[in-house]
Amino acid sequence: MKYTFTLLVSIAFAIMVSAQETPPTSYEEIPDYPAEFTAETVEARMVDGLGFRYYWATEGLQSEDLSFRPGDEARSTRETLEHIFGLTLVLVNSTRMIPHSSEEVMDLSFEELRAQTLANIAEASQTLKSEGARLEDFQVIFQRGEAQTIFPFWNQINGPIADALWHVGQVVSFRRSSGNPLNPNVQVFIGTVRE
Repeated sequence: MKYTFTLLVSIAFAIMVSAQETPPTSYEEIPDYPAEFTAETVEARMVDGLGFRYYWATEGLQSEDLSFRPGDEARSTRETLEHIFGLTLVLVNSTRMIPHSSEEVMDLSFEELRAQTLANIAEASQTLKSEGARLEDFQVIFQRGEAQTIFPFWNQINGPIADALWHVGQVVSFRRSSGNPLNPNVQVFIGTVRE
């Protein structure tokens, strides 16, 4: 009886802990900021900012928005979103401590592409905020065949993260040009939406 009770309490505790550790997949609002400033929590906040901006830049996009292209030589909104997805794969693979190789978006629907991009961002942020996380452990490793090129996390900041933020801004501009502007109630400074 004592063993059964202990087992049930342990299982309940494990479920509660795992529920708390499940990364958000929405970013409708930016998560609360961490209690302490560390290199890792500051970087996680930057990643959460990317998630919030991406969520609202892509919320309510229609097929005409996705096919919008500002010029003949420019990427369409859909192609830009695929590029952002690839950048989030570089980020999440770094926090998983695995090499990144060329990715193919395959035939993901817009909804699947958006959900997976947000999930990549959430997972990376959660890992950065986890106890014992150290930026120096999250190298950017590009795998091409047998060859690997390794960069420190510094390059993640000015590379994929900054690039993804840049391209999210393009998506906002593109959707305005295609007649479907960003929700005017989005407040990126505080990470909420005015009601």
